[in-house]
Amino acid sequence: MSGHNKWSKIKHKKAASDAQKSKLFSKHANLIAVESRKAKGDLAAPNLIAMIERAKKDSMPKENIDRAVAKGKSAESAALTEVTYETYGPGGVAIIITAVTDNPNRTTPEIRHLLTKNGYALGTTGSASWAFVKTDSGYVPLNATGLSDEDGEKLATLVEAIEEHDDVHDVFTSADSPSEE
Repeated sequence: MSGHNKWSKIKHKKAASDAQKSKLFSKHANLIAVESRKAKGDLAAPNLIAMIERAKKDSMPKENIDRAVAKGKSAESAALTEVTYETYGPGGVAIIITAVTDNPNRTTPEIRHLLTKNGYALGTTGSASWAFVKTDSGYVPLNATGLSDEDGEKLATLVEAIEEHDDVHDVFTSADSPSEE
């Protein structure tokens, strides 16, 4: 019985966890590069320090962090931009999606398609942001919206689908259910 040994099982589990780490490290690298570009490579900039600390907390290797900082200083980093999308989800929950992309003309239709596929539409700028206060760590809802169990499950499914997109960094909701991000 080939392929049914212990190493085979370990290999598949390791491949799955490595893919997950790679995706997380890519997101951190993009954010560090954007902050490095804003800070013009100054490692003492508070936002850059915060992004590096987040990456270290997720066990990102120092070499990868250094490469991301260097990428932010280079001309290549001009292609990376931060984008914010707004929408409403199940039960009227306001949702803000933050992404870092090298091509907003590609990412916007992809996010729109994800939302449409789940029965929602992309909102205009300011349509949902009024329900949040921007802080250093992201967006905090002004008033939390209570959800039924059914709407909570729909929201969890929607948030999961959005977070699987490579360019999406964070998803913030105004839901006060346990299924919120």
